[in-house]
Amino acid sequence: MHNTVLFGLAPMAVATAILVGTYAVIISEKINRAVVALLGAGAMILAGVLNQKSALEGVDFNTIALLVGMMILVAITRRSGVFQYVAVWSTKLVKGNPAGILVMLQVVTAVFSAFLDNVTTVLLVVPVTLVITEQLKVKPWPYLIAMIFASNIGGTSTLIGDPPNILIGSATGMTFNDFVLNLAPVIIVIQAVTIGMFHLLYGRRLHAMPEARARVMAMSERDAITDAKLLKQSLGVLAVVIGAFVFAHPLGLEPGTIALVGAALLLLFYCLGRDPESQSHEVHHIFGEVEWVTIFFFIGLFVVVHGVEEAGVLRWLAEHLVAMTGGDRALTAILILWASAILSAVVDNIPFVATMIPLVKSMAPALGGPEGLKPMWWALSLGACLGGNGTLVGASANLTVAGLADRAGHPIRFVPFMKVAFGLMLVSIVIANVYLWLRYL
Repeated sequence: MHNTVLFGLAPMAVATAILVGTYAVIISEKINRAVVALLGAGAMILAGVLNQKSALEGVDFNTIALLVGMMILVAITRRSGVFQYVAVWSTKLVKGNPAGILVMLQVVTAVFSAFLDNVTTVLLVVPVTLVITEQLKVKPWPYLIAMIFASNIGGTSTLIGDPPNILIGSATGMTFNDFVLNLAPVIIVIQAVTIGMFHLLYGRRLHAMPEARARVMAMSERDAITDAKLLKQSLGVLAVVIGAFVFAHPLGLEPGTIALVGAALLLLFYCLGRDPESQSHEVHHIFGEVEWVTIFFFIGLFVVVHGVEEAGVLRWLAEHLVAMTGGDRALTAILILWASAILSAVVDNIPFVATMIPLVKSMAPALGGPEGLKPMWWALSLGACLGGNGTLVGASANLTVAGLADRAGHPIRFVPFMKVAFGLMLVSIVIANVYLWLRYL
């Protein structure tokens, strides 16, 4: 780390000012968040808090590779129509009953979110939902809000489901199986309770005319499959990738490597049999579907947080947090859970978790080393991922659904959403609190 910080100022003060400034502009949503994060990263280097070498060391390339790889896999798989197929099939399974559809779409969204990035999941399921609600002549609002919840809850159960988990897994070396074994049990309970609450709030009041239900029953799920060969190839590669995630530890592979190799393999299958010109056209298109804004947002953010860490701000905060809880593991874990939930409802949970990871790591000496930190990681994951449901800006999936709904002429407003969502989010955090207490503390 440099000692030659701008104008001889204290590195801690400069790093904190840059972090606070970056966050303030991100929260204001006046400038695109990727631009803000990259400018924040540049400010850390130009101010002398980091040099270029240490700035690059702060970027977690495993996380970047995992995100890019999964985005490419989904961009290709989506072309087969499998996601639309599942949505239509599950709707017909409940005979086009609007209350049943509300349940089924939450289950489908939660399961998809466990294995795909949340934003991707809602991008796939929301358009089909809007078509179904249109055919049934029912308001799409309850379905869209239920989907936001299901995507954030389902995504919490695995390493790859939600960006905060990708960050935590990459920083701690915890495997796909660690996340499933520690988080899936409580997530199943939370999702079941949430489905029940949505039924009480909306489901029992949803009704459709017989002719509207007949229209939905007439939709053909077979028509959704546009490319049967690609469907087989995609499902085959996805199965291999998920299998590799499960056995990553004995194989000695990082999740980022698995995702990128899987993406390259599916790209190869997709290109075979095409002439060079159409190959480059298709590959160009698929790379265009990667959410580069999210990727560069992560890169900038990693550098900003690394600057704060290098300047000693996080170590100072950790010492104060441990002093506040007297080094009591149970109290620290519960404080992390609730603070993460409330703060993640207000700020996007990705930058929040990126800042918290080094902070939690620096508590290790006071809490009994890496083993003693495990409950803290689960508390951080549950708090940040579930807390994202509290407001419209809490998680990327929420904003994505709001954008799609707006385009379809069904805007979701900040305050009406928060009135419903914040209370439901607190219920899920209470369940998570009980689970953490009984299982770890």
